[in-house]
Parts: sequence; structure tokens; C-alpha cells
Amino acid sequence: MTARLPALLLALLLPVPLAAQGFAGLGSGAEGFALPDPAHVLTFPADHGAHPDFRIEWWYLTANLTGADGTDYGVQWTLFRAALAPGEGEGWASPQMWMGHAALTAAGLHLVDERLARGGVGLAGVRAAPFAAVIDDWRMEDAPCAAPCGPMDALALAASAPGFRWSLALEAEGPVIANGEHGYSVKSREGAASHYYSRPYRVTAGTLVLPEGEIAVTGHAWLDREWSSQPLSPGQEGWDWFTLRLESGAHLMAFRLREAGEAGEAAGAPFTAGTWVDAAGHVTALPDGAFTATPQQVAQVAGREIPVAWHLVVPGQGLDLTVTALNPGAWMEVSVPYWEGPVQVGGSHRGMGYLEMTGY
Repeated sequence: MTARLPALLLALLLPVPLAAQGFAGLGSGAEGFALPDPAHVLTFPADHGAHPDFRIEWWYLTANLTGADGTDYGVQWTLFRAALAPGEGEGWASPQMWMGHAALTAAGLHLVDERLARGGVGLAGVRAAPFAAVIDDWRMEDAPCAAPCGPMDALALAASAPGFRWSLALEAEGPVIANGEHGYSVKSREGAASHYYSRPYRVTAGTLVLPEGEIAVTGHAWLDREWSSQPLSPGQEGWDWFTLRLESGAHLMAFRLREAGEAGEAAGAPFTAGTWVDAAGHVTALPDGAFTATPQQVAQVAGREIPVAWHLVVPGQGLDLTVTALNPGAWMEVSVPYWEGPVQVGGSHRGMGYLEMTGY
């Protein structure tokens, strides 16, 4: 049986969890599912794997890449797990549903593919150790490395779709980054939360394949791991999420969550949070209000007004940044559509990164 299912069928089977990129559905009740616990201690390799008692989860990797001719590219590889009910299950009785997104972006190019699969029948899933996240022939899995290494220290990433494919080798740059308070990431003033950790990677070797041929690339990547059952409050409808790597080697992850009815420029103050990692690897949590992100330019994309240039200020870290989309048209036309693409960073610091915007 094919791993692909019509989006309408998925929507009927999975009306709320299908909204894996959030939006209003992730603020609905989660009766019967586990809830994030601030006392939970991130434990590896177990937390690299799936958490089937939670309603929604993702393994989310973005990479900023450069070809030999200096052309900038962006790659996104994501595997989502969403549950009809908590727990596992044998075969087609499994309540777990899986969705994969792959995208390849350049200044004049944005290619997207989606895979949908049921859990329990070998079409998709995640193993903690040795690590492997798979849907159809898309894979992110442990790879050999020169020095002794543990799960997810070195990764091989592969995806193929009509018109593009890639193969990347990645090595971790530093340890796991626990976002929020020891990995407990609050998402609203009402206390909605998730378990959330990240890890930066260096792309040691990579090949993109387009109709015109193969392109050798190098660069850097960022992995996000997050699981919850109700990561938004009922009044929230979407977010603007930044992960930026500065030329100094420092990283900034920052997100703001908008209240329902706030498109583009928010009418009221959104909830904000983030993580600052300096060039030496020291981690600082950024609580609500520690930064501001203000849209500076809006583009018409897929019939929507999408902010494609931002002013991002983090006073406590001396950051006054401009963040500009490499390709304003990086719209993900998938079952639950959203904007996702590489960005260029200027202002007080220079760098590159990724921006995701949902709920527009």
C-alpha cells in the first residue's frame, strides 16, 4: 500500500493533530494525552525517539548551504508524528500518523514535497538508538564518525522528490541545547508548554541534485526536537520562529506566538521566548519580553500578506538585526500550509538562518 494518503482523508481521520505546524488546532484540549512536565529531565538516547503518549511531535532540520559558485541554498527536512490517541498499537491499529516535509530553496527557486503515512505498518517511524527517522525513502539517521560518538552526533540526511533530491552528512557542533527551563519550553502566559531541545550541526559534505545536475554544498544546520499535547493556548493561532547563526559562531533561536486575529503586525504584545548560545557555547534562556521582532516588509505570497523582512532586537545580548528572506515566495503548499525559508542577517551582526511563519 502506498505511503501517500489524500490530504482530505487525513483531515477526516485526524482533524486536529494534522495541524502539525500548529495554528489554532494546537490550542485545543488534549484529554487522555500526556502533558509536558517541568520536572522532566531530558534523557538520551531515549528522548531522541518518539513519545507516543503525547499528541504531537517533530524532528525538524533546516540547513543553510552554499555552492562552489557562491550560490546560497536552504534545505528543510521534517518528520511530524501526530496521534489519534495516546500509545502505540499493532499494524493498522496504531493511532500514530506521520507526515514528512522536504523543501529546497534558493533566491529564484522553491521546491516542496510532502509524504503522509500511517504508523505501525513499517511506512514511517523513529528509533532512538541507533537513531533513525524515516518516512518512505526519506531518512535522517546515525552515520559513522571518526571519533567515538553517540546517537545523533553524526547524521546522514536524504530526501528525494520530483525535481530535486539531496544527500547531506552532518556532524554536531557542541552538545544538546535545552530550550526554556532545562528543556521545558513555555509557549503562553497561560502556561502552555512543550519539551524542546535543539542541536547545531556542521554540514561536512553534501550534494543537491536538480534537473541541471549535481551541486556540491557546504554549510551549517539546526535540528529542533519538540513534543507536547497542547503547545498553544486556545487564543493563539500561529508563530514566527527564527533560528540564526551569526558569523561569530553564536546562535539565536527566538519565537513569538500571535493571538487569534493578529496577522502580520500584532495588535497586542505576542508571547516571546528564545535561547541565546554564545560563540563559546554558553546558553542563556530568553524569557517573554527579552526580544522584539517587528515586520518591516510584507509580500503577497499565495494570496496572503507575509512578513518577509524583520527587525529583531535583543537588548540584553546587544543584537539589533535585520532578517530578510532569501526567497520571499518560500510558501509550503502542503496539507497545512505555512511559510518556511532561509534568511540573511545584517545590522549589528551578520549571518544566516531560517524563518518559519505559521497561521497566516
